[in-house]
Amino acid sequence: QVQLVESGGGQVQTGGSLRLSCAVSGRTLSSRVMGWFRQAPGKEREFVAAITWSGATTSYGGSVKGRFTASIDNDKNTVYLQMNGLQPEDTAVYYCAASAGYITLLRSVNSYAYWGQGTTVTASS
Repeated sequence: QVQLVESGGGQVQTGGSLRLSCAVSGRTLSSRVMGWFRQAPGKEREFVAAITWSGATTSYGGSVKGRFTASIDNDKNTVYLQMNGLQPEDTAVYYCAASAGYITLLRSVNSYAYWGQGTTVTASS
């Protein structure tokens, strides 16, 4: 079993920055992929970013590429999402997710077996 706890959400002005953290506890797997998703009110859950447990591979959604950066600290079992240049359309609940093992469809919600409780990010002018 894997437990995920997100933190770092909040309210910022347009153009501001936030860093989300996701603490991972439980069984560790070198093949695991960590994902970040978000869900705005009335919308489907959307892929934001993914990173392999080694940190060697990352993937980003088109709307955040160049502004958001995923990273991982294996010593702390913590995954991060640095968000710069936040816009009102980035406002959502952000979720950390973990795969049960090796996956190929990094951007699919269905690829991830474990989910955190979510943290709210609000960007406004």
